[in-house]
Amino acid sequence: MTRAQKSSKIIPMNNFLPCLRKITLTAVLIVVAACAAPYTPPPPLIRADRDDMLEVFSAGYRNITEKYIDVVSTESIAVSGLRGIASIDPAIRIEKQGNEVILTYAGNYVFQTAAPKSSDIVGWSMATLDMIKSAVHVSADMKMASKEKIYEAVFDGVLSGLDIFSRYAGSEEAKRNRARRDGFGGIGIKFTVKNDVVLITTVLPGTPADDANLQSGDQIIEIDGESTNGLSTNNVVSRLHGATQTSVNLKIRRSGDEIPLGFELTRTHIVPNTVTEKRNDGILYFKISSFNQDTARTVAEKLNAAKSDMGHELIGVILDLRGNPGGLLKQSVKVADLFLAQGRIVSTKGRHLDSLHQYEAGGRDLADGLPVFVLIDGKSASAAEIVAAALQDRNRAVLIGTSSYGKGTVQTVIRLPNDGEITLTWSRFMAPSGYPLHGLGVRPVVCTSLNENTVAKIINHAIDSAPQTKATFEAWRIPGLQDKKRRVALRRSCPAEKHKTGLEYAIAQKILSDSAIYEKAQELSTRTSQAQK
Repeated sequence: MTRAQKSSKIIPMNNFLPCLRKITLTAVLIVVAACAAPYTPPPPLIRADRDDMLEVFSAGYRNITEKYIDVVSTESIAVSGLRGIASIDPAIRIEKQGNEVILTYAGNYVFQTAAPKSSDIVGWSMATLDMIKSAVHVSADMKMASKEKIYEAVFDGVLSGLDIFSRYAGSEEAKRNRARRDGFGGIGIKFTVKNDVVLITTVLPGTPADDANLQSGDQIIEIDGESTNGLSTNNVVSRLHGATQTSVNLKIRRSGDEIPLGFELTRTHIVPNTVTEKRNDGILYFKISSFNQDTARTVAEKLNAAKSDMGHELIGVILDLRGNPGGLLKQSVKVADLFLAQGRIVSTKGRHLDSLHQYEAGGRDLADGLPVFVLIDGKSASAAEIVAAALQDRNRAVLIGTSSYGKGTVQTVIRLPNDGEITLTWSRFMAPSGYPLHGLGVRPVVCTSLNENTVAKIINHAIDSAPQTKATFEAWRIPGLQDKKRRVALRRSCPAEKHKTGLEYAIAQKILSDSAIYEKAQELSTRTSQAQK
């Protein structure tokens, strides 16, 4: 008998259930050989599946134990992952008891195996596979589960016990995530699917769709000769997306044309637009919805164009980060750098060597010293908070709105062999003045979540309460502030709220229109900032 045979046992339940009445689990382990029928091993997983799954679990466990922001053992995450299998079939229960890992089904013993050493990545990956194989033998739901569903159950179990920002995405979801971050091969349209009708809502400028003169309101009735009737949004996306420089053929029904129109388009690299621009009364307004790989370049190009077009008529810049959930760390650094000539932007610190960074401004202020306002609210998070904190701490912008979300951790994306991905928390970031943003966020100088509800009242309150605001900021900026109750109390001075109105914009516009008010707002920002590093 091999070591593996000695260390693991599996007993088909229907062969010994009569013997289990009034017998404890310990007793079962003693009498099972006497009352069970001859052992019939479960059907093995297909070799290719087994090898693939072992590779995925090993890669996941290794990356999590090496890179997670806090020390975790392979054993602890693997056991959490095994418990996650119950999400497929709640009758499954897998626990580590002493030196054994034991699987029961509906309260009945099924299988056990020796627990590997706590740091044994391959051993725990093998144990995970053994448990999955045994669960498949006794559970109809597990028999029906795809590999992807099993990966999801295990990694959801692993990551749910770490923090709310670490998560697993299967191959299809991960593909969509990568498209949002990095772009994709496509034709440059936005569309809706309603009542089996695929309707183009937006044609992005400078894209193949724009070059082909596709129009908002066009109905896509065929893609590559196949009807779009009955297709879901994801189905349409998968047909429109593809490798760059490949062709896609569309048949379009256009209002006013009796005969459908045919188009052959060549896919190109499309990066979703995250920046919209407006110009009004000398103010250049940017709404930044998130941070992808093209965000900083787009802001820079639009800012340069506005300077060229507007000249001395350009009097100020507004960055609207309300509702911005974040995105790529380096893009937020680059956006902040556009408005800073020198100094610290943000620093990150984690357990892994690659998570330790200090990001410094390294160029000229592209806005040439023009007044800058940043609008934030309770939904401004992560990368958006990096921009807001950097520009405020460096006395470069007046912040208007409510306290931000307070997500001060950085996630790294780990691509797995199955093309899924793990988004894993691996560092915390600190504002230039040294305070951690996690659980605290960024506080604006001009707060719009107080009782005052008019532009004049809000501005006057901000100026009149300067001493209290200064004291709040001094407490806010204490490095390493860990007292949760203290953080909560500080955030009450300007409660986080979700704002979509034009109130914050109107306040910025009012401040810009009156030099005396602007000077006081600047003074308030300066007085509430500590010495910079």
